[in-house]
Amino acid sequence: MSHWKERSTIQSDVVFFRYIASGAEKNSDEVYVWDLDKTYLDTAWHGLLDLLGVLMERPLSKKNVPGTSTLIRSLVDCWQERRGHRHFPLYFITASPPQMESRIGEKLSFDGIVPFGCFYKDNLQNISPKRLWRLTKQVGYKVQALLQLRTMLKEDVRQVLWGDDSESDAVIYNLYSDICSRRLGPHELRQILSQFYVTGEQVDTILTLQAQIPENDPVEKIYINLAVDTDPDYYLKFGRRTVPTYNTFQIALDLCQDKRLDFTKVITVAEDMLLNYNYTEDELTKSFDELVRRKVLADPFVSQIMTILKEQKIMSVDFIPSVAAVQSQEESSLRRGFDIQGTHESWVQEHIDYIHDYR
Repeated sequence: MSHWKERSTIQSDVVFFRYIASGAEKNSDEVYVWDLDKTYLDTAWHGLLDLLGVLMERPLSKKNVPGTSTLIRSLVDCWQERRGHRHFPLYFITASPPQMESRIGEKLSFDGIVPFGCFYKDNLQNISPKRLWRLTKQVGYKVQALLQLRTMLKEDVRQVLWGDDSESDAVIYNLYSDICSRRLGPHELRQILSQFYVTGEQVDTILTLQAQIPENDPVEKIYINLAVDTDPDYYLKFGRRTVPTYNTFQIALDLCQDKRLDFTKVITVAEDMLLNYNYTEDELTKSFDELVRRKVLADPFVSQIMTILKEQKIMSVDFIPSVAAVQSQEESSLRRGFDIQGTHESWVQEHIDYIHDYR
């Protein structure tokens, strides 16, 4: 196996491994970006000892967040059925070091997943007394990685992003959206990034990358896995485009409502969680009800999927949501959830208070 530096592109601590021909991503009008740690893989580290443990872990010892590999394969199936594209436009971002690339690649291959590329953080260079603080500071690294990816994609691309609540991913993804759309001026952006321990050199890199990308917002949806159980109401500050979820079944439901996943694939994800991860019918039913109460799911989708879930014995035939499902204004609007009655929060907030965190 050749050295990782020979197979990657390195810019500061952002290391990118490309697995498709250069320029092939320009053919994709929709691109999926998945944070790896605690979003796809049920692993995380918080310091030097944890990082060393990750380096020693065998590929097949790595555990998935329940249902995630099945969800991605289901998305691939639906993509290929509808578009006829051979490859599914998927990228991973991880704060793991690039020395892990071959092992993580083995794990993804075992799961039947072939991404377009992966971003790694060259964190071993931070193992020195003056740089240890940078091990767990991810905002600058991830924003830079996302902007580097944006420079590779077509002008009118749409992106669906996955993260979790342990590494400020909601802040990172919404900052990325604001940078792309120029909702923040250079001075305000510098102030915000400095509050998240982004170095002056990396801020300069981020502004340079901003100048290279189209002035539009490519972000269509953001999913945040509540790995450390943050109150979902906290995410209202980002707008309804940012959807916090407690499990993969909830993500599958919303993807189906957005017409990115078929009804049958929601059943596939639910069955995986029931059979392989010890979830119960009651837990999945409560997860469904929680999305209805938060007005994430709306009729007529709620009525349609409930009928199917009951037929497939994923949900009790006697179940009735604890609140009536809100109505979508019209079915054509349901794809992005813009027009759901009874909601007052904006789809995308024009100004987000990034500095004050009230979690």
